[in-house]
Amino acid sequence: MITARDRLIVAMDLSTLDSVNEAVVKIGDAVSYYKIGMESFYSLGEAALDLMAANRKKVFLDLKLHDIPNTVARSVKALCRLTPAMTTIHAAGGPSMLKAAVEAAADASVQLGLPRPKLLGITVLTSINDSEWAAVGHTQPIRDSVLRLAELCKQTGMDGVVASPQEAAAIRQCCGPDFLIVTPGIRPVFGDKGDQSRTATPAEAMRDGADYLVVGRPILAAGDPRTAAIEIVKEMEG
Repeated sequence: MITARDRLIVAMDLSTLDSVNEAVVKIGDAVSYYKIGMESFYSLGEAALDLMAANRKKVFLDLKLHDIPNTVARSVKALCRLTPAMTTIHAAGGPSMLKAAVEAAADASVQLGLPRPKLLGITVLTSINDSEWAAVGHTQPIRDSVLRLAELCKQTGMDGVVASPQEAAAIRQCCGPDFLIVTPGIRPVFGDKGDQSRTATPAEAMRDGADYLVVGRPILAAGDPRTAAIEIVKEMEG
């Protein structure tokens, strides 16, 4: 049984090792999972993951790969040696790219003798609203596109998707109980939406079928990050 504490992922969007270490120390044992995204990885590289390993924290490496299949496959193989628990590929890259990523992760796991990271497809970013979606040429609702991409990910062997909590229930219904759903855009009852558009509270997201919740600023910007994380876990449990 995975506890609510183990389902909360703190988005570590920081650019110095000192700030990352300070946040991990402040949050302490309230959280076991952290997201290393583009800002932290491009600023700190492998050192960010080494710091997490030293503190016995799991890593969701969120780099949103999106390129031709061969390039993505080689990138996935390179990232596997860093042993993230999960990593991300843009589902919009298409079935050939997604299949190449899945095959590369399996091959690298065998070659390196390391656990294979869970591969998650990025669907539609939670900052995008209906008007922005239309501005880039889409004519169908965001929800329909998210579901199509989720189904594509399942068909190509991906482990799950990253999607807004507003689509979680529909994804769970169409992709089944074992398909991972990781939801950013989580705003606890004590937080504000920031630049997110399609949001939900922790309790709402868990109710609708999310497996993991990604929360950043409501925890990192809090006066007491550990207490903020504990309060979010309580909301998830509720």
